[in-house]
Amino acid sequence: MVDEKTLREGLDRTLQATELQGLGPLRRGKVRDSYVGAERRVIVTTDRLSAFDRVLTTLPFKGQVLNRAAAFWFDKTKNVVPNHVLAVPDPSAMVVTECALIPVEMVIRGFMTGTTTTSIWYRYEKGERLYCGHKLPDGMRKHQRLERPLITPTTKAEGGAHDALASREELIAMGACDAATFDAMAEHALTLFRIGQEHCAKNGLLLVDTKYEFGRTKDGKIVVIDEVHTPDSSRFWVADTYEKRLAEGGDPDALDKEYVRRWYAARGFRGDGEAPAISDDVRVEAARRYIDAFERITGTSFVPDLEDPATRLKRNLAKYARG
Repeated sequence: MVDEKTLREGLDRTLQATELQGLGPLRRGKVRDSYVGAERRVIVTTDRLSAFDRVLTTLPFKGQVLNRAAAFWFDKTKNVVPNHVLAVPDPSAMVVTECALIPVEMVIRGFMTGTTTTSIWYRYEKGERLYCGHKLPDGMRKHQRLERPLITPTTKAEGGAHDALASREELIAMGACDAATFDAMAEHALTLFRIGQEHCAKNGLLLVDTKYEFGRTKDGKIVVIDEVHTPDSSRFWVADTYEKRLAEGGDPDALDKEYVRRWYAARGFRGDGEAPAISDDVRVEAARRYIDAFERITGTSFVPDLEDPATRLKRNLAKYARG
């Protein structure tokens, strides 16, 4: 585990944005800066933290954690579900095959939980019993395990707009994808989730829920893109304390972005209006949890690269300039 002194020193050295030359046009997402070429894309994972569809702060070493975690899962699952990775030349960057985005986020939920307004628990607590086409029984409790993992997709919004919940039938009707594409993505998503849950269980974690994005290569193959099972895209709970925390009526011990979401939600912020200022203590604790999740999942120690990221990225990505 990275010591607190290093984490606090990293607060003032977070990678907030990149402006790399020669890699292609820049497309800036909430967390990732993408440099798009004709055949390949260079993705730099910054330290920006997004929650409730807003960029709210940065966390020290977050980009390195996410990039390395995604690389671990892409490599682990590549022979089961195809992905877009070509190379990982930098702790914060990945080179991938350029794909046509399929504008659907395949969200898989294994538990009745969540704090965002699109989460299954938020909607259930408000009285909804039909969620993305799934009928839910009365009497369920917060954080309870679902009978089986549910596919609860959303639209993939552009330009900072909010993603919208939708059922399979609604997505097909609105033209987001056709039935064959949806079913192929659903099969891939459930396979990835099963592998993720099984691996995490062996390492003392519960993979609670996650989201996957898919693209289509030029030859028509559907591949998983963006990230897989990172503390940004997924919820992870500590398995050993789950039952005790549930019995006490508390929240499970979370090693993911949910810690930050809960902090904001407790102060009345769920994405609308001005976000409250977040303290350095919360940022450090969030970074610690991200790193803890990474180390438990991969079975390796996280050693942050402390070199100036702009200098390092320029050197490590030079071979892809104008490529």
